[in-house]
Amino acid sequence: MRELTEQERFWQGEFGDQYVDRNDGELPVAWATAFFAQALRNAGRLESVLELGTNRGLNLQALARLFPRTQLHGVELNAKACEIANSLNVATVWQGSLFDYPLSQTVDLSFTKGVLIHLPPELLPQAYAKLYDASQRYVLIAEYYSPAPVEVSYRGHTGKLFKRDFAGEMLDLYADLRLVDYGFVYRRDSNFPADDLNWFLLEKRP
Repeated sequence: MRELTEQERFWQGEFGDQYVDRNDGELPVAWATAFFAQALRNAGRLESVLELGTNRGLNLQALARLFPRTQLHGVELNAKACEIANSLNVATVWQGSLFDYPLSQTVDLSFTKGVLIHLPPELLPQAYAKLYDASQRYVLIAEYYSPAPVEVSYRGHTGKLFKRDFAGEMLDLYADLRLVDYGFVYRRDSNFPADDLNWFLLEKRP
């Protein structure tokens, strides 16, 4: 059995539980709904979606509102978050690391939102491969952006948050991916703040 990384144990434990508790309520779901309405404005029909790193299911709730007929799936490492996400009855959420998630079928859209930034940089190629292999059409990446890799202190912790050009690295790795759309959501937005996220919608060429 694979040994979990330091970052995975960090999110699996008490800090991860505290994160679950901090991100509760209707407002985050409303903000996420507005986000996906924008980020997926140029996507075609989505019959199935997979989120790697669902936490308590806020994004899945938002997607269920926007696409009520779409089959939603998630992967979540933290047991408390996974239990809450499954209790929403909007998606099937698998508990465990995204690196260990067994892909049994592909989906129309695979995505991460605020997850790649917390992964060990040396394991990013494996995360990219999971995103790519899981999707039969679209990949959405919504993360903190930096043109060059940089580490940022995260709530007093080191080695837990890294910014870089995640989408650019995927475009370089996979020749059949093309950029469909991209954007930025500002934390000072008066209606729908989203923690300074850059998002990139990629599509596999036929």
